[in-house]
Amino acid sequence: MSREILQYEKPKYVPVLRELVTVVQRFEKFSADHILTLGYTAPQFDIIATLGNTDGMTFKELGYKTLITKGTLTGVVDRLEAKGLVKRISVAEDARKTIVRLTAKGEKEFIRVFPAHLEHCRVVFDRLCPMTLARLGHDARELRDAFEGIICESGDD
Repeated sequence: MSREILQYEKPKYVPVLRELVTVVQRFEKFSADHILTLGYTAPQFDIIATLGNTDGMTFKELGYKTLITKGTLTGVVDRLEAKGLVKRISVAEDARKTIVRLTAKGEKEFIRVFPAHLEHCRVVFDRLCPMTLARLGHDARELRDAFEGIICESGDD
């Protein structure tokens, strides 16, 4: 039995994709392990961190900023609301819109967990020199902008 072998020239961006995926996987593990010690799941922490120091956001804005899917977002907000950390506020001008905002208890949690997690992440980022951090930030924004150009052109926003 003969197997057909795909012949192609590997695109130059494949090693970059591999590194990006590896970095994201390792960061998610490093981050999620610490977030659990704070008493939250990664999506719960993401919502608390995103809503901190804001007047709240619509579900659409929150979904976009956290990258949590709509179905998952509703359940996570439900659980945070049950804990008294967030509240839903109806928008008078548009009954279809709901703002999600941290409660006073949620703000206290944001003040407790967000700086603690930033300090946890510092261990990794302090290993990089300032020039490397600046370059990585620039390159990440450039790559993000390239994707956003394609996403916006296809109508998926």
